[in-house]
Amino acid sequence: MDKIFNNTEVAFSLKSDTELDRAYFLFKLIDSEPLVRIGTAVTNFAIKAHLPVEGLIRATVFDHFCGGVNEQDCLSVVDKMYTKGVSSVLDYSVEGKEEEAQFDAALEMTLKTIEFAKERKAIPFAVFKPTGFGRLDLYTKVGAKSPLTDDEKEEWNKVKVRFEKVCKTAYDKDVALLIDAEESWMQDAADELVEEMMVQYNKEKVIVFNTLQMYRWDRLDYLKSLHERAKLQGFKIGMKLVRGAYMEKENKRAEELGYPTPICASKQATDDNYNAAVDYMMHHIETMAIFAGTHNEASTYKLLEMLAANGIGKNDNRIWFGQLYGMSDNISYNLAENGYNVAKYLPFGPVRDVMPYLIRRAEENTSVAGQTSRELNLLKTERDRRKSK
Repeated sequence: MDKIFNNTEVAFSLKSDTELDRAYFLFKLIDSEPLVRIGTAVTNFAIKAHLPVEGLIRATVFDHFCGGVNEQDCLSVVDKMYTKGVSSVLDYSVEGKEEEAQFDAALEMTLKTIEFAKERKAIPFAVFKPTGFGRLDLYTKVGAKSPLTDDEKEEWNKVKVRFEKVCKTAYDKDVALLIDAEESWMQDAADELVEEMMVQYNKEKVIVFNTLQMYRWDRLDYLKSLHERAKLQGFKIGMKLVRGAYMEKENKRAEELGYPTPICASKQATDDNYNAAVDYMMHHIETMAIFAGTHNEASTYKLLEMLAANGIGKNDNRIWFGQLYGMSDNISYNLAENGYNVAKYLPFGPVRDVMPYLIRRAEENTSVAGQTSRELNLLKTERDRRKSK
């Protein structure tokens, strides 16, 4: 297969020269681990101290990686990307909240994005994070099968009601719903809830998608056991497949608490695990749907080859590719240009509230070998191409 992802003219066709320069400058900063650490500390301090830094953050890192401060704000970005065939997933990226009122607000926002998705072809999915609907510690306790207090039981029931409401709304409006994965120690409880939703709403087709983080060595076995239950109970499986975003945190906690790390032993083992999950799902695609959330070119080419080998159409609705807004435009826009289903995760929310997400992005970029330098090379190639015209 031709190396379609090297076409920088297609990749950056929506970026003005100024936006291209800003992206290059940002990735230059992210490429330096000490700078990321210092920048993160300074940003955290400035936000906690209520210093007026929002304008600066908004004009640089926020506007590069986020669609806007609210869902209306995102529409110009959504429409612009869709002119090139790239769809959007509106992702309310407010993290680390702990109160019921905030969980209810996240629920309302998710319902609103489902309504948005129903009305716009450019937004084929809605999404939410389990910890947007309940406390991390509560998921952990439920997943560990620890006894809950009466208050916690009531609190967990509210989490279940939120899940039920969102999944039923998605089903009623016929909008596919992605549910993100988070830390391994809270994931068992989330998986159980999502499976209950799949049993209910994925009978005829896939509405509810869970997420598998394939840097975890146990996830392929989980997928296979879920498939056995799906065959018995007659439901279809939707999965977003990603490598994972909490590696340092996972390894640190495992070391501190003295249990084996859930993370694969090497980058190669993670890649193999990811590809094995894609392979397994493709073999059972008649009852499954894949959202391949990856910035890895080799994995993406592999899936393209499988589609061709199995005679599956490029725009078959059971197969979607996804990347994060502000990253891997060479994959997203070239896939769209070649007729495949592709969607960008478009984070939004108040600048202050989205900062934990942005900091995680910067740290993740720094820890993934080659990710930032590849972005820089592509941006440099496109800048040079434009100058030589």
